[in-house]
Amino acid sequence: MMIAISACLAGEAVRYDGSHKLYAPLKALQNSGMAVPVCPEILGGLPVPRAPAEITGGEGCDVWAGTARVTGSDGEDVTGAFKQGALRALEHLQQRNITHVILKANSPSCGSGVIYSGAFDGTLKSGNGVATALFEANGITVWHEDHPELPALIEQLLQNGKSA
Repeated sequence: MMIAISACLAGEAVRYDGSHKLYAPLKALQNSGMAVPVCPEILGGLPVPRAPAEITGGEGCDVWAGTARVTGSDGEDVTGAFKQGALRALEHLQQRNITHVILKANSPSCGSGVIYSGAFDGTLKSGNGVATALFEANGITVWHEDHPELPALIEQLLQNGKSA
């Protein structure tokens, strides 16, 4: 089974501040050919570095419904870039028949179940990011890197890869 992972979790310096959030077990999956990195924000044309962004007025599904926006801490509305990037990422996943993704927790693109509040004060709220909402609406299973079952899944994938 091929999965996709957030590019920042694979060690790529694509985060808003130019950093990464390497999660070594996911990088091992990529190195074994069982995972491909994806970054909806980069696919949407956002630069590195860039102002941090949060969803205001709701969560990812509300962005798609047109009732919420993605705004940078500098006040710039980056909703269009987030939506374009999510659509391009979905296209990449569908072309590769990928049905499971492991994404960066709390992100306005990739957050799964919890995202930043939109107030740029470090608080969290329930909800999904823009890409996560689109992926789930299209039948793709989304986990974040803190999912309690992730270590077992990674171990299973690596073992299956060795026996293949």
